Amino acid sequence: MRYTVKEVAALTGVTIKALHHYHKIGLLVPHEVTAVGYRLYGIDELKRLQQILFYRELDFSLQEIQQALTDETSRIDVLTKQQELLINKQKRTEQLLQTIADSIKSQQIGHEMEELKMFNGLNKEQWQQSLAEQKEYLLNNYQYEMDTDNINVDELNALADEPERFMSQLAVLYRQKSPADDNKVQELLKSHIAYINDSITPTDASSFVDSAKFFMDDDFHRGILESREMGLSYFLYAASIKYAECSN
Repeated sequence: MRYTVKEVAALTGVTIKALHHYHKIGLLVPHEVTAVGYRLYGIDELKRLQQILFYRELDFSLQEIQQALTDETSRIDVLTKQQELLINKQKRTEQLLQTIADSIKSQQIGHEMEELKMFNGLNKEQWQQSLAEQKEYLLNNYQYEMDTDNINVDELNALADEPERFMSQLAVLYRQKSPADDNKVQELLKSHIAYINDSITPTDASSFVDSAKFFMDDDFHRGILESREMGLSYFLYAASIKYAECSN
């Protein structure tokens, strides 16, 4: 079956002008052009147009779409790649929606949102902007250069959830005046240390004490914790010491 350009436009929602442009640049060539100039499209052209539209949903430029379709060897390869990209986009969208909801909630209750959670779901450029101050601070004060050029956005977004969960729950326990050796506090530390050890870097009770002391002593990182709850950095350090004592 053959479809005219008008019928393809009606079927897909793509404008006639866009279809003409796709033909002009060689992105979507009709199956045939009649003697009187009518463009006719077949099922293969519709399949290619579907792939083009999937890439457009992913914000690919026409040049990038052309290259992507040229590089892939089969339709199943293209669709598989597009499925993966769209799933990742869906995850980022869900994260952004949750971040917006959390931002609204924080604003309504008059509570400052933790900095790391503010950027959950954001893209590479936004992560780089959010880490710029910390990067400059570490370089100036510790001669350590944080690599923000090769960051994995999906990994950072995923890793942002656990620190936020941990700090939120620790702040609640601190506001409730729980002692540093309270079972709930200690179980929270145990869970967080296990996460760090499994997902980020080898960590035990002793090395976590060192990290907590750094967060307490260092102005920049202490400020992050204290902006959530005054005294939280000292509470974290005290709790980590109690945890280490019980672990020995």
